[in-house]
Amino acid sequence: MNKLIAISTGLVWLAIGSANVLAAGDAGVGRAKAASCAACHGEDGNSVNPEWPKLAGQGEAYIVKQLSDFKAGVRTNATMNGMAAPLSPQDMADVAAFFASQKRTPGGANKDLVAQGEKLYRGGNNATGASACLGCHGPSGAGNPAGKFPSLGSQNATYVTNQLKSFKDGTRANDSNKMMQMVAAKLSDSEIKAVADYVQGLH
Repeated sequence: MNKLIAISTGLVWLAIGSANVLAAGDAGVGRAKAASCAACHGEDGNSVNPEWPKLAGQGEAYIVKQLSDFKAGVRTNATMNGMAAPLSPQDMADVAAFFASQKRTPGGANKDLVAQGEKLYRGGNNATGASACLGCHGPSGAGNPAGKFPSLGSQNATYVTNQLKSFKDGTRANDSNKMMQMVAAKLSDSEIKAVADYVQGLH
């Protein structure tokens, strides 16, 4: 009986190990698979359209989660839901590995909004209870790959603004434990604009 349990346990761990190998992304393979992403996100993941995010330098786990959520319909965007639909878990891992390996182009901030944006990013808003962004996204906006918290440094301000507003009104709700929804709900539109502009210049 004990031998049977040991064999069964071994097979489970073998299966888990195989799944982990499959989930490991290959940046070289991902480059070819990401060709269809270039029209919006740029060949190296640096989108020049402020409406769309820069994916260069983004955490692999975060990209995989977003693609998985788009495929499952947990996060909605007409274009991205269609783009993610045919992707396998391995495709997602490879594409994520490619974009993560690229260098994000630095952005710039509006000097008139820097002070307000920095205050919110680093200290939050005690009056409304809005948390500081650096707690999850780091002092330089590098994010936290292990926690699947995205890199924000040099991200397009228009994209960040739109996402914060979507979290605020509930049209985006794929954040863990509603963390971003709760933070965004406590920010005014002017505060959202300021912090989004600040992170665009953060690097």
